[in-house]
Amino acid sequence: MTIAIIGLGLIGGSIGLKAKSLGFNVVGYDQNEQHAHQALEYGLVHSVLSLDEILEQADIIGLCVPIDGIQSLLPKVLDRMKSTQTVFDVGSTKQNICNLVSGHPKRSRFVAAHPLAGTEFSGPSAAFLNLFEGKKNLICEERLCDHDALKKVTDLFADMGMQNLFMPAVDHDRHMAYVSHLSHVTSFTLGLTVLDIEKDENQIFNLASTGLASTVRLAKSSPITWGSIFTDNSKNLSEALEKYIDYISDFKKAIDSKDLEKMKDMMQRANEMRRVLNGMELKALKF
Repeated sequence: MTIAIIGLGLIGGSIGLKAKSLGFNVVGYDQNEQHAHQALEYGLVHSVLSLDEILEQADIIGLCVPIDGIQSLLPKVLDRMKSTQTVFDVGSTKQNICNLVSGHPKRSRFVAAHPLAGTEFSGPSAAFLNLFEGKKNLICEERLCDHDALKKVTDLFADMGMQNLFMPAVDHDRHMAYVSHLSHVTSFTLGLTVLDIEKDENQIFNLASTGLASTVRLAKSSPITWGSIFTDNSKNLSEALEKYIDYISDFKKAIDSKDLEKMKDMMQRANEMRRVLNGMELKALKF
């Protein structure tokens, strides 16, 4: 079986590597010629083809490009697909993508997926074999998919070591705004704040603790990828930011007034994240 990966960065490249190890014939395409060359060099795919060749040869097509690229490509791919072919995306937002093709005559050949895996790095050099091991893959609007199309995609992600979960697209985008997209905005903003206030880069290097390094890690993420996500999920993300800004404001007021009890109360309530995250780790170990 041939799987085609359109977009050979961290996610697409890692899917390619894993699919190769599972016995798929893996072909790829990337509009960035350097990325396409690197994908071959690093062994992420067996061969690089044109989009026309991919649409002729592939059984499964994965759209692993930023959100705006998915929205541009998906209708065109569906227009030209055979009835036996399947296409999936890996976008971090789902509602607008699903709405875009809701009336397409080949909608049932599309599986809206979101593998919850990644790092702060991007490009073909960031791809690695076991990126998806033990992680979750969210699938939206599964009832609109043909049974065989859905099975091909869920089997692929299961074979890559992921647990498939199903969720309405509107719920997906709302939850992602809080548990993923907000943390990226926070990290980007912290990076800007530190760079603006602490002009001496040597001091940042010499004095930065592991706390800064871990909190600002996501600020190294691709602006192309995340700008597209923020734009597409702007309403949900704006609501999340309003709540976040309220808490930042409350913390500032407590610091300005030296209200130790207020600060301790806020931090103790935030410590509940330890219990939530520990529970996640236990569930991951059981999986």
